Amino acid sequence: MSTKFSIVIVLTLLFSIISCKNSPNDDIVYLQTLNDSIKNIFAPDKRVAIYDITLSIEEDQIKITGETDQEKGIGTLTEILKSKGKKIENLVRILPDSSVGTWKYALVNNSVANIRSTAKHSGELATQAILGTPLKVLKIDGDFYLVQTPDGYISWVDHGGVTLMNSEEFKNWQNSQKVIYTKAYGHVYEYMSDELYKIGDIVLGAQLKLIEDSGAFYKVSYPDKRTGYLKKSDCEFYGSWVNKLIPSGTLVELYAKDLMGSPYLWGGTSTKGMDCSGFTKTVYLMNGFVIPRDASQQIHAGKDVDPQLKLQNLQKGDLMFFGKKATDSTRQRVTHVGIWLGNEKGEFIHASGRVKIGSIDKNSSYYDEFNTRRYLGSRRYLGENDKMIIDLKQLDNQIKIKS
Repeated sequence: MSTKFSIVIVLTLLFSIISCKNSPNDDIVYLQTLNDSIKNIFAPDKRVAIYDITLSIEEDQIKITGETDQEKGIGTLTEILKSKGKKIENLVRILPDSSVGTWKYALVNNSVANIRSTAKHSGELATQAILGTPLKVLKIDGDFYLVQTPDGYISWVDHGGVTLMNSEEFKNWQNSQKVIYTKAYGHVYEYMSDELYKIGDIVLGAQLKLIEDSGAFYKVSYPDKRTGYLKKSDCEFYGSWVNKLIPSGTLVELYAKDLMGSPYLWGGTSTKGMDCSGFTKTVYLMNGFVIPRDASQQIHAGKDVDPQLKLQNLQKGDLMFFGKKATDSTRQRVTHVGIWLGNEKGEFIHASGRVKIGSIDKNSSYYDEFNTRRYLGSRRYLGENDKMIIDLKQLDNQIKIKS
């Protein structure tokens, strides 16, 4: 039996149970229950899926309004309502909507694009995307675009941080040869002969299109077709880099320690500033993986390696999670994440105030009593086959965005 068929049967049975009442107020309540059930199945996490749907009863029909990127969810909802003989007026806006036109994609055009929770510059910083990152465009509202990042996060970016592209332009970019920046921070230069003149700054993991080999430099192109020069010593051909990449605890530690001292920034995912999960995300990107954005999402990926919370059997590179433990009346709340370094000193590395070393060993000068007391467990990503951990080697230059 298919998953979709199973969902339809369960929800139809639910609707059959709740629709036995006759009161108009009861009908509204029961319809909302059905709608909530659809949302919980198709869009349980609003950070990576949109399902803002309202059901109302007008005369003898059910009116469905709102917007969603979960077309299958709306399909299931209408299928159930029709199976019960209900007349439907479906006014739902499916994303991407008509405001997008042919601009289905965007590429980050600055060293870092700030992606906000609302369509305004004063909106909370939800996440970031670095230069060359492909984005799916869901909606355009003036100078702001609702976009989805490769890790599935949905938020708003201003027009100055990205370049819109149609399908053909995006395909050409994806199929072009690119270079990846492998240093923590640097610049793209206007001229090879004078480092005083800069096109812009650049951060770890950024990608630009290769135009030509120019001695000690590569001539590169931005998504908006600006050109400049990168030092060869600071970057590699993306294709050869990703293909020769061998993820390991040692490589995780190397990149993690290279970010030591980077400032903490809520919502940050770049070497300019990063939050705790932005730090782990950046380190794993340079090990060839796109991982979930937030700590509360990251704890659901990979393999649980310390279910008894004994801080035993951990390996270098495992993610350690911290927060509030569950009680009889409250759920566990994950608020922090770090990377286990796997040494006899009990050290881990995390972004808290800045990227720094902590330890679970009371005798260590790095002892972190606060986080040790609120330890929630560890997960292993390396060597695990998990759909939440996207292997860059399997992308084959094609965008992979959660739908």
